[in-house]
Amino acid sequence: MSDLSQSVSSRRGAISPRVLLAVLATAIASFAFAPIEVPAESAPATPDEAIKALMDGNKRFVKQKMSAHEIELDRAKLAAGQAPFAAVIRCADSRVAPEICFDQPLGHLFVCAVAGNIPTLEGIASLEYGVAVLGTKLIVVMGHSECGAVDAAIKHRDDTSVLPGSLPQLIDQIISPCAMTVEPNEPNALAKVVECNANMGVSELIRRSPVIKEAVASGNLKVIAGVQDLASGVFKITRR
Repeated sequence: MSDLSQSVSSRRGAISPRVLLAVLATAIASFAFAPIEVPAESAPATPDEAIKALMDGNKRFVKQKMSAHEIELDRAKLAAGQAPFAAVIRCADSRVAPEICFDQPLGHLFVCAVAGNIPTLEGIASLEYGVAVLGTKLIVVMGHSECGAVDAAIKHRDDTSVLPGSLPQLIDQIISPCAMTVEPNEPNALAKVVECNANMGVSELIRRSPVIKEAVASGNLKVIAGVQDLASGVFKITRR
């Protein structure tokens, strides 16, 4: 174990969020990652600018006037490093693609995917890397209409053991508390739980990650939630 790892381990119980943020950034940067590129001057410099850039991109997507993927791809520049201005934790659903939905070119978004857009431990660690090392200004918890994971949580909220493999452990995280807030047969039950689940993701990220919590407290980061309607393409912010 390195001296840095021993130091962090021995002080884990007393370490402050600010110190943890600095240690994480130093530790991750010390590995053999690709060099981090300085963002272009036109890149969003604040969380609010990042939100505006995504929402403007979504408007272009809805109107089918996208521009990000029509430009010449500079692969050499992408290979040299990355500086994504926003991170997204999205559902693994094949119909959900943040780069397309928000009309952003490669290198602008740091995307993690898991069914039901659940903030798993691995997903949180990935987002912490985006915040502490890559300098992302915004995290978006991205739900979507007709989500199969959320639908399963509603239908099996009384017993997930009938689901195959590791699905029960995943779906249980949606059931409590979101799937219990509706009656399965009530109108718009699925839409309500999709929104609840996305909004809960914001609370979970801040609660479980000192790195994210500290960045939010300092004003360098915002964590928001929203839902994309697959039929229209519209992304609606539900919590900011």
